[in-house]
Amino acid sequence: MANEQSDFNGFKEMMEVSDGNLSTHLRTLERLEYIMVEKSFVGRKPKTNYWATVKGRQAFLEHLNYLEYLIKEHKG
Repeated sequence: MANEQSDFNGFKEMMEVSDGNLSTHLRTLERLEYIMVEKSFVGRKPKTNYWATVKGRQAFLEHLNYLEYLIKEHKG
C-alpha cells in the first residue's frame, strides 16, 4: 500500500488481470468498506480512483502479520 490512491487502469496494469476480474474484486473490497471509490470524468473519459480506508488498512496489516506468523511457524 505504498500509494495513497490508484486508478482502475493502474490496478489493472499492476495486477495483470481482466477488467471483469478486477471489477469483481474491487466491488467486494468496497462492500466490505476496505476501499473508497470516487468516479469522475477527465474530459470525456471516465476515471475511477480507489483509496484504502482505515478499516482496509487495518485488515491488510492483520493479513501481513498472519502471513509473517505462518512463515515463522513453518521455518525448518
